[in-house]
Amino acid sequence: MQFPIWHWAIVLLLVGVPVFFAVRSAAKPSRNPGNLVGFGGWLLLLAIGQTLAPFRTLVELFSSSEGYHQLMTLPNGPLAVCGEVVLLLGFTLLQLVVLVAMLRRSLRFKRLFLYQWIAIPFVFALDAVWTSTILGAPISQVLAGDALVAPIAGFVLTGIWVAYVFKSVRVRNTFGGTAAGEIATAS
Repeated sequence: MQFPIWHWAIVLLLVGVPVFFAVRSAAKPSRNPGNLVGFGGWLLLLAIGQTLAPFRTLVELFSSSEGYHQLMTLPNGPLAVCGEVVLLLGFTLLQLVVLVAMLRRSLRFKRLFLYQWIAIPFVFALDAVWTSTILGAPISQVLAGDALVAPIAGFVLTGIWVAYVFKSVRVRNTFGGTAAGEIATAS
């Protein structure tokens, strides 16, 4: 199935407009930057998304069980399934570590969130190469159909949140990006 250009235009419009306003409002100077602390505004949306992320990955894992049953009958199929399950569970663990860092308001949250973003294409590529190698199938067969749409969309959307995390005054204040006791100013 081909993904026509106008679908991309709609996706860009639906994602781009809210993101533009999110980044713009994150960069706007506030009248009282000291009030921008805690899980509010856009950071609340990010917190909700990060809380749901491990569940979403586990749902993806369990929804693939039918495909896993089909792969189990192939030579080296169990090894391919095991590799994918381990990769997805490892990614879920990373998402949980980022979630805990966020809930604890850890200084490491921003860096961990960046690592989680980088892990999206890494896990996808490693899974595709693993499956292709173990099953002896061409990579084009492993990536057939619209297999690239979800990882690309996830990477782009998370990248937008990464930009927000590194530009937002609220994030800086909430996660202690300044000297102890100092409130960041919107400069």
